Amino acid sequence: MDLPGEIREVADVPTAFADLVSARSPASVALCGNVLAHACYRALRATALDWAPIEVFFGDDRYVSVDSPDSNEGQARRVMLDHVAPRAIHGMYRGGPIEDAAEAYEELVRGSPPIDIVHLGVGPDGHTASLFPGTPALDETRRLVVCNGDDHHEHPRLTFTFSAIARARLVVVTVSGREKREVMARLRAGEDLPAARIRADEVIWLCDRAALR
Repeated sequence: MDLPGEIREVADVPTAFADLVSARSPASVALCGNVLAHACYRALRATALDWAPIEVFFGDDRYVSVDSPDSNEGQARRVMLDHVAPRAIHGMYRGGPIEDAAEAYEELVRGSPPIDIVHLGVGPDGHTASLFPGTPALDETRRLVVCNGDDHHEHPRLTFTFSAIARARLVVVTVSGREKREVMARLRAGEDLPAARIRADEVIWLCDRAALR
């Protein structure tokens, strides 16, 4: 069994990501956070993509202030967003109780058109966004944004649910490196890890050779 969507083996994942996003000229994107994502955003920043009409969302984030080094939004701003001037940046953190922030982001996403491109990664445990193995958020079908977390990941999180991800016109999953080879093999073998549940109108996995072979 293979993963839903198209798996593309590429020589350089950040370059392939930047080329794909630039070619699609999205009106909205949802970003993620990890070392590979930062490389993808540096590559995207260097393209000729017109950011003026683009709204930026986040598919998940740690519930920390934007100036924290652990903030996905803060990292994305430093690497790319502060240099490209998008139409709007919709951060998840707002201070106050995390439950209130989840409800506010739920209303924002539900009231917005489907996001053109949602960018996701895959953790060594098979999680994507902040949808961790064995957590209640995996089976949430009514909400688009929820609080989530587990004992293995620092900070409480806000995250898109699979229902929110499924609304996207395109989901791009980026995976790179030998350290992801095992989890990709498990996913391609049909194991019910969180990332195997990704669905959308179109799903493209951008993977380098090291992650696949």
